[in-house]
Amino acid sequence: MGGLHDYLDPRLPRELEGLKLRARRMVEGPLSGLHRGPYRGFSIEFAEHREYTPGDDFRYLDWKVFGRTDKFYLKQFEQETNLTCYLALDVSQSMSYQGPQAGESKLSYARRAAAALAYVVLRQGDFVGAIAFDEQLRGAVRPGGAADHLRVVCELLESQQPIHRTDSRRCFEALAHRLPRRGIVVVLSDFFDDVDRVVAGLRLLRRGRHEVIAMHVLDSAEFFFPFQGRVEFRGLEGWGPRVVEADALREAYRREFDAHCDRLRRGCRAHGIDYVLLRTDQPLGRVLSRFLAGRSGRVTAR
Repeated sequence: MGGLHDYLDPRLPRELEGLKLRARRMVEGPLSGLHRGPYRGFSIEFAEHREYTPGDDFRYLDWKVFGRTDKFYLKQFEQETNLTCYLALDVSQSMSYQGPQAGESKLSYARRAAAALAYVVLRQGDFVGAIAFDEQLRGAVRPGGAADHLRVVCELLESQQPIHRTDSRRCFEALAHRLPRRGIVVVLSDFFDDVDRVVAGLRLLRRGRHEVIAMHVLDSAEFFFPFQGRVEFRGLEGWGPRVVEADALREAYRREFDAHCDRLRRGCRAHGIDYVLLRTDQPLGRVLSRFLAGRSGRVTAR
């Protein structure tokens, strides 16, 4: 299938071997997964006691508590659940940018990152869904875990083209109302929008008790502004072409760009949102491996 071959680099499965996307907080889903759930049962990890009621299984009586209190209490345990991961891909016009030294556009890189994460989630036995957005939600694949679900996700990633402007706040609000089950929401975007609106939108997803990961996809030229002399820039989301003296603009541009990224990063971290920088000139497998390994380490340490 075109989408699968285009966006799941054949090298990535080897580079991501053994890595998992783990939930750091409670998730919801059918039983038998890797992740701690909010439902109480009689398996896995001790959580709390509750009073005995007729018909309860005597195997779970806590006799030590009975010896101290002369009352019957049952041990309750956390059940393990499947994780649901929602991949939200920005397909706005600014994502089509490809700098002079870049091998691919931001959108192409983000598509490959989303496909790789979908592969990881499905391989570990969990569920993945996908949503495309720009100024509104453009397409969606319901969460699934079937053998051919990766192909379905990749087809959505491939089908959406960068035509419209960005409205992050509006899209994240719509998404927060649309997601039926708590899980991990991975947003892949250049976040070229008002930072306060972006963070406010991401906070709405957090209020829905989702874990949120903001993957900030940028081109190296946006970082370093390597242009020289008179350059014509063409606005991708509203501005027309403008001719500027790049050398005179560089210092002011980099100051504003760095401030934008810093505000986004601090806003995310202030509200418990993971921030991950993806730069299109960096090997995707290495970046994702480092992120997934670091996240698993933090989960294990908890």
